[in-house]
Amino acid sequence: MHQVAKGKSWFFCMELHIGVDSHAGLVQSAVVTAANVHDKHLLPEPLHGEELKVYGDCAYAGQQELIASKAPAALDCTNERVRKIDGVPEEGQRLRNRKRSKVRAQVEHVVGVVK
Repeated sequence: MHQVAKGKSWFFCMELHIGVDSHAGLVQSAVVTAANVHDKHLLPEPLHGEELKVYGDCAYAGQQELIASKAPAALDCTNERVRKIDGVPEEGQRLRNRKRSKVRAQVEHVVGVVK
């Protein structure tokens, strides 16, 4: 566990990194770390190698080679960081992230049950 601040309060926290089958909603793997470990360092742990698509939040952006090395048949569907052109976010990236987030939302229900 690691001590973190949220607002003006301090907590001892842990993070749960899970691999979930998005169709069945079943947990395939789980890794628990202290809260100060960045998500991208544990990306290979929840992957088993037979995935067809890998969904993740912006913390996993730019990890295409790592995903390809662990799960060669997987399509990288991680959310992208939205780039702003002249202060306006690019609409195409926002729409792609929104579609991907709908799949990730189904997985977040599993996280709620595990907690």
